[in-house]
Amino acid sequence: MTSASANDVWLPFAAEDIDGLPEGLNYLFWDGGREYPADPSDCAFYVVPYMKGSEVAVRPLGGMGAVQVVQTLSAGIDHVQPGLGLLPAGVRLCNAKGVHEASTAELALALVLASLRGIPGFVHGQDKEEWRSGFYPALADKSVLIVGYGSIGAAIEDRLAPFECARVVRVARSARTTGRGPVHAIDELPALLPDADVVILSTPLNPSTQGLVGRDFLAAMPDGALLVNVARGAVVDTEALLSELESGRLRAALDVTDPEPLPAGHPLWHAPHTLISPHVGGSTSAFLPRAKRLLAGQLTRFAAGEPVANVVLTTG
Repeated sequence: MTSASANDVWLPFAAEDIDGLPEGLNYLFWDGGREYPADPSDCAFYVVPYMKGSEVAVRPLGGMGAVQVVQTLSAGIDHVQPGLGLLPAGVRLCNAKGVHEASTAELALALVLASLRGIPGFVHGQDKEEWRSGFYPALADKSVLIVGYGSIGAAIEDRLAPFECARVVRVARSARTTGRGPVHAIDELPALLPDADVVILSTPLNPSTQGLVGRDFLAAMPDGALLVNVARGAVVDTEALLSELESGRLRAALDVTDPEPLPAGHPLWHAPHTLISPHVGGSTSAFLPRAKRLLAGQLTRFAAGEPVANVVLTTG
């Protein structure tokens, strides 16, 4: 292990590859390997390795008695939450707001359009040299319901704007007003779902949203409606969704699943009218430059003794 001091910063990228990092901090590389780069007790700022799972994210937390900031590179923090009880009081947990909005919103629109316009079927037809002409649903004139209207939900609506939807309805934990119109509280969903042709999930995973999309939620969606999940797999009750898909009543486009990765032989792979992408909402060419800019900004504020951004919670 390298020598350490009380100003250690654990990064999942090489420090020399990040422009704008402040001087005076001791930058160490750790991307989830078995060996730590130094004693975790000397880490002051911990950047959680990206897409390495909860076991990796949480592993060093129990030894980080001097840590002041835990920074994720994802919009969600559910992979870190199991280890928060290991941390001392006063640790700020920050998410990666501003990093994933564009990429996740792009994929949400891609999944909607691909599913409605029958793109998977065209690909299969091309493989078989079949000309599958016909009429297919359009996004134009559809009613879209966005469940989870944070920064990603707002970015999805930005990209829906040119598609001439009949309406876009917004839902979040609590009601509020935005420049685009009202945001409904989540307890209004039973009244909103029957009019939704497309339901897009972009809500964080927490105790109030785990299993949110269960039998009652799905039963309230109209026949032929499309469910798109770019949130977390566990927001949806997989068995309840399978029942609706296998009956042919609903369609789904899923970037996330429960379980995940989806194992071979799982019935979701072959459920009718289902499009699956392998949790790639944020994994694009836009990620790395935006993540590095976020870290440079956060560490500059940290080194100057200024408040860091994107604080989701502070341990107590």
